[in-house]
Amino acid sequence: MVRIGIVGDIGSGKSFVANKFGYPVFNADHEVSKLYKFDKRCFNKLNKVLPEHILSFPITKKQIISAIIENNFNLKKIIKIIHPLIRKKMRRFLNKNKNKKVVILDIPLLLENKINSKKDIIVFVDSKKKEIIKRLKKRENFNLKLMNKFRKIQLPLEYKKKKSQFVIRNNFSKTFLKKDINRVLETIL
Repeated sequence: MVRIGIVGDIGSGKSFVANKFGYPVFNADHEVSKLYKFDKRCFNKLNKVLPEHILSFPITKKQIISAIIENNFNLKKIIKIIHPLIRKKMRRFLNKNKNKKVVILDIPLLLENKINSKKDIIVFVDSKKKEIIKRLKKRENFNLKLMNKFRKIQLPLEYKKKKSQFVIRNNFSKTFLKKDINRVLETIL
């Protein structure tokens, strides 16, 4: 099985690109949302360490955002609880898809948390800053302060780009993307 890790800036369209490959995708952001909505044990753990913010189940983005904005250490507390759960879900996904030719790992902190293996193919999604900001502002819970906090825990984009075997330019056009994706797949398969 070939594992393709998708990396890039916040709002660069990593999930959009990941889904265009046509192979099973592990989307860490989606899995985190499911934990907040459906995992009572996750709620209990977060409620125990952040009782003034994580007040009710299911956990809302508002609760998470207020905890993170109030204090940088709160983000570390959340990560300490969430990341092991996401790693477990990823292992299940990989096991379930072990006979697939390719799987896509759409994990925002793939390199930062050393989730990738040496054999993984890393694809950097490159988008224009102007496009990214325009797209982010359309998001329901867009918060510049929050975005900047997340950027601080990420590796520099140039480092991610250097670590990548491929760069896909995302102008959010399906036709343009398909050519780049086909080039990646033809090269590795």
